[in-house]
Amino acid sequence: MKLITAVFTGSVFMFLGVLFGALGSHALKARLTPDALQSYMIAIRYMLFHGVAILALVSLPFLDEASKGRIAFLLVAGVIVFSGSIMVLSTKAMHQLNVSWLGPVTPLGGLLLLAGWGYLIFLLGKQLTV
Repeated sequence: MKLITAVFTGSVFMFLGVLFGALGSHALKARLTPDALQSYMIAIRYMLFHGVAILALVSLPFLDEASKGRIAFLLVAGVIVFSGSIMVLSTKAMHQLNVSWLGPVTPLGGLLLLAGWGYLIFLLGKQLTV
């Protein structure tokens, strides 16, 4: 992933996190069960945290651009799969779509997030030994 794309996507995650967070706190609060709203807000939290992380990642001076791009790709894909699936699943009572197949998809998003963080840790560990 190009770094400008990563910065753009991180910014979009921040924008959507604020927008969807406000939507959840106000409009969806009365329409979702407490458990569904809690799940929805967890998805928003992960989106916001990783938006910040992606924006910070591109400024790390000790990683090359290609490595930053690979980490950003994993984090972006993870947020889309993890947060996206949780948001759709937690609002299924409203949209009435059959999205039960997304349940097993959510952990794949978590694995993508872990892969991004794990790859960053691996690269930083290599830097520490030099």
